[in-house]
Amino acid sequence: MSARLRFVIAAALVGAAAFLAGTRFITPRGEPWRHPLTGRPVAGVATDARWMDRAERDAEEQPERALDLIGVAPGLVVADVGAGSGYMTLRLARRVGPTGRVYANDIQPRLLGLIEDKARAAGVSNIVPIVGREDDTLLPERTIDLALLVDVYHEFRRPQTMLQSIRRSLVPGGRLVLIEYREEDPALPIAPTHRMSVAKARTEVEAEGFTMERAVEDLPRQHILVFRRAVP
Repeated sequence: MSARLRFVIAAALVGAAAFLAGTRFITPRGEPWRHPLTGRPVAGVATDARWMDRAERDAEEQPERALDLIGVAPGLVVADVGAGSGYMTLRLARRVGPTGRVYANDIQPRLLGLIEDKARAAGVSNIVPIVGREDDTLLPERTIDLALLVDVYHEFRRPQTMLQSIRRSLVPGGRLVLIEYREEDPALPIAPTHRMSVAKARTEVEAEGFTMERAVEDLPRQHILVFRRAVP
């Protein structure tokens, strides 16, 4: 085994251990559910707001650059699906402005409460919290211009029905954007189940009525994967 290969394996193991130590999960009982099209095991759902809001995340994920690359503009109606503690939510709310709206969607009411607290403190009034289910976002139908999922899709326990519900919520031609850590890079210090490859994401998402538009690889560690709601 080469020295470089040993280094990559060691870095991945250390990174996975650090990732698991730094966050908490809602973990399904028994064997993890695997996606029938790709065999991908579904990861546990992250629950630790401190991990979501960790200081080093800005350097690791460059959220403002990500929103520039996606093209979040004033007046858009955006769904922050799996919003967590609001790491992206307030950024989105400021970008879409008073003529836009952000639906903060999550299955954990406690985290949505944190977002409401942050919005009040920041004087932001265009955020609408929505408690979803594991199989349905419960977003309003044909309302959303952009559904954004940041480090979230790989945690969906019911990815197929969740994608179908997101599709229903989008306006014709609306966008679904996944931001996911790259499975293709074994040196990333992220647990393997918390990464996605472009190929797996495309296979799973296009099967539920979307068309892949582009993959953007300008972030340090993550793919930006842009899909459109297929017609009709």
